[in-house]
Amino acid sequence: MSEQRLELRIASDLAELSRVANSIDEFCANLAIPASCTFKLNVALEELLTNTISYGYDDGKIHQIALSVVRQGNTLVTEISDDARPYDPLQAPPPDLDSAIEDRAIGGLGVHLVKTLMDEVTYAYEGGRNRVTLRKRISDAA
Repeated sequence: MSEQRLELRIASDLAELSRVANSIDEFCANLAIPASCTFKLNVALEELLTNTISYGYDDGKIHQIALSVVRQGNTLVTEISDDARPYDPLQAPPPDLDSAIEDRAIGGLGVHLVKTLMDEVTYAYEGGRNRVTLRKRISDAA
């Protein structure tokens, strides 16, 4: 881990999520990033990685997921890169937030949460890999 960059490679296993969260916590603490910003990034990553690990692979094999977090000025830029089935989470229909919970369709809330917590979320499929990029401004009022 360099001073301004964190690079991780994790297995496509839900047990890896705690290692990701611990690494993000340590990286952000070393850069004096507010806890609220760190928390939001961890929630977004947990949601996206859980979806990829749980639904992106159907061959029963362990795959590698690359994760990078870079501080660029007053912004954290995070990229998740994986070789799961192509899936653009930004194309998921918005969740129905007005109906009673028991009447809502399953799914969509996690991606909505990620979009709400981050300042910008982009997706690309390049070179056989999904790439989701998250941008979060760093501030005390994060």
